[in-house]
Amino acid sequence: MRCPYCGHDDSKVIDSRDVNEAVRRRRECFECGSRFTTYERPQRTALLVTKKDGRREEFSREKLISGIRKACTKRSVSQETVEQMVDGIETYLHKSGKGEVESATIGDMVMERLRQLDGIAYIRFASVYRAFADIEEMKQEADAYYARLSFSNNDTTQLPLFSNGELDSAAPSNTLQRSK
Repeated sequence: MRCPYCGHDDSKVIDSRDVNEAVRRRRECFECGSRFTTYERPQRTALLVTKKDGRREEFSREKLISGIRKACTKRSVSQETVEQMVDGIETYLHKSGKGEVESATIGDMVMERLRQLDGIAYIRFASVYRAFADIEEMKQEADAYYARLSFSNNDTTQLPLFSNGELDSAAPSNTLQRSK
């Protein structure tokens, strides 16, 4: 394995662990002593993705990770969680036995997982994936998400944030108050 720091061709394996459907290896370069991590996955048959415009391209794990990361920017979603999500999607696609899958299928799988994981990341991904024409479409999607969330929680003990006349009285005033 070539060292990513100095380019030397030889390194030793310090630690190996199974991670989902891959092997994680921690390595140390014989030349510069730097440590780095590699992942080994079995090579599978090529999976083609059919785009909306009819083009076909090979499935790209990195492209999927990149899209999910963008949706999860500044959210409390770990890199490991994103990797596990992509592992699950990729495994499902390969186990389906199909050599070709529509991009819409992959997008729907991502949206379902993000919906369960983080609402903001879900809305961000949906805004790009569904290419909302205007803010009204985005609001409808957010309202639908909130309705599903409220229905799935099925918690009738929570009080609303504001009741009907409290909104005006709860608004911040423009006067500064000093603490005594």
